[in-house]
Amino acid sequence: MSLLHGKTVVVSGVGPGLGHQVAATVVRDGGNAVLGARTEANLARSAAGVDPGGAHTAYRRTDITDEQQCRELAGLGRERFGRIDAVVHVAAWDSCFGGLEDADFATWQSVLDVNLLGTLRMTRACLPALKADGGSVVFIGTQSAVAAPSQVRQAAYAASKGALTSAMYSLARELGPHRIRVNTVLPGWMWGPPVQAYVRFAARSGGLAEDAVLQRLTERMALPELATDGDVADAVAFLVSDRARAITGQSLLVNAGELMR
Repeated sequence: MSLLHGKTVVVSGVGPGLGHQVAATVVRDGGNAVLGARTEANLARSAAGVDPGGAHTAYRRTDITDEQQCRELAGLGRERFGRIDAVVHVAAWDSCFGGLEDADFATWQSVLDVNLLGTLRMTRACLPALKADGGSVVFIGTQSAVAAPSQVRQAAYAASKGALTSAMYSLARELGPHRIRVNTVLPGWMWGPPVQAYVRFAARSGGLAEDAVLQRLTERMALPELATDGDVADAVAFLVSDRARAITGQSLLVNAGELMR
């Protein structure tokens, strides 16, 4: 039997990168994927790509800063597939760069509203369905929340994801009696559209070949390559599955061994 056979998984933040890969992995492993994102064209493209027949996907335009839209996405999952077994939070504001001295705290508040509070809004919207039979909540965090990278400064993003990981511990205790597990996947440098764009930019800016930029990244890894979007999605699928039934309140680094804890 497939790893996620018959499970319905809500996936927020479905675009061309990790969100799409998580949705594809859910369908590949026998589940149904309920897709949410702010851009409907991305949703339609992703759904058609992972499930051309449409039997195992549904989608709705969703801004996770809007509680009503979160409830509507959860409602779509129950309406279309009769249940929700898991929610995976990929949606994030990751384009705020800089540190403390140059911080625009109004922007920081917006980052927190998406990455922390938006994730919690979407989780709460799914709780009635998750409580019915138990289930799994998976946050996508970031390695930069526990070890700041030297190449890129994203203090607001790291702080928001660190707060989300801290919230995970409380939620794991609160929701455990309902057999709802709460875990976080912490990607490091992850080969997918954002990192591919960074490599191209760094190569142009530094007058280097793209392979040279990539080598600078991979030389810090215990394994001689970057983890991919697909590797992170596979870790998510495991945490969603019944094979992780005794795992909650945990953070899993998927980073090719760059940081070990």
